[in-house]
Amino acid sequence: MFNKVGFKVAVLVNLVLLVVMAAGSFYLIQEQSKSLDAQLLERGKIESILGAKMVGKVLEEAIDNGVFTVGEAFDTNYEEIPGFDPAKYHTAYDSYLDKAILALEDEFLKDDSVEFAVAVDRNGYLPTHNSRFQQGISGEKGKDLSGNRTKRMFNDPIGLKSAQNQDEAFRQIYKRDTGEVMWDISSPIFVKGKHWGGFRIGVSLKKMDIAKNKLQGTLLAIMGGLLLVSILAVFLVVDLALKPLGKFTQIAGELADGKIDQKIVATSHDEIGKLADVLERLRVSLKMAMDRLSRK
Repeated sequence: MFNKVGFKVAVLVNLVLLVVMAAGSFYLIQEQSKSLDAQLLERGKIESILGAKMVGKVLEEAIDNGVFTVGEAFDTNYEEIPGFDPAKYHTAYDSYLDKAILALEDEFLKDDSVEFAVAVDRNGYLPTHNSRFQQGISGEKGKDLSGNRTKRMFNDPIGLKSAQNQDEAFRQIYKRDTGEVMWDISSPIFVKGKHWGGFRIGVSLKKMDIAKNKLQGTLLAIMGGLLLVSILAVFLVVDLALKPLGKFTQIAGELADGKIDQKIVATSHDEIGKLADVLERLRVSLKMAMDRLSRK
């Protein structure tokens, strides 16, 4: 089997096919990964812009309805809540926002790639965090650091840039104090024409990598299946195409043994058909030569 021409041709064709499909798979995976990055970034940008406009509207409506004044909406006299490390604070408006924007912020978490969606004032104060980050206080610092993050001051360099940024969909790489790395996409919140703070969307890079790996696995499985089918098809097609060569090899052997009575018929007009014509001419020549010898 390994010495057959058909097998050798099939192997060479499949090697070329393997290289082409491997290169194609690599290119496709790279392009799909870039596309996924672009889609997630665009979603994060839209969500941050939308969140900023909605929180700004909530604050303005509260002012218009007399819930608090413009000055109270911009309150920076942060009243520390005793017993917390990191410290937590109250402001003139935070209790109202707990009721008014919590459900709004949680809506953004329906996007699996979003880790958090929060409004912060210009100093990085976060009055109302998402429900998943308002778990009960356990007394364990590590657990509470990740489980209860509301009413804290996030005034690290990245946090301050997000809070003070006045460009829509401003993106940064953010490493949280709990270790996660993500995209921080923020858009400015304006209240009565004045910059109040920013709406921050945290897009999890870990979840993004999981999505990419899943996509890559799916693409590789599809390409692997196609490659397997192609390899089998090449072997079958090449074997079928070169099958007449085996028959003509047998005929040539029979001619060499003196079996010259069976006519050789060409069934195609390609190289194999031409080979059949040549063998038929050879058979006729041998028969005529043997006939002359037998008459002598």
